[in-house]
Amino acid sequence: MTRKKLISQSKDILSGTPVFAGTRVPIQALFDYLKGGDRLDDFLDDFPTVTRAQAEALLELMKESVLSPTR
Repeated sequence: MTRKKLISQSKDILSGTPVFAGTRVPIQALFDYLKGGDRLDDFLDDFPTVTRAQAEALLELMKESVLSPTR
């Protein structure tokens, strides 16, 4: 999944906060859950509009951005 298909940002939705595409769930919420020691399943249970595929693809995208060689 591409970044554009995963993340939506519009001034009309949460004042431009990046959200999971097709939802009003901020991307930051996933990182807050994981940082707090919660499991991915806990996040998905609390935010049912986000699919497992979306959450896993976002984590993969972030991993790739961190681990890719800098130019």
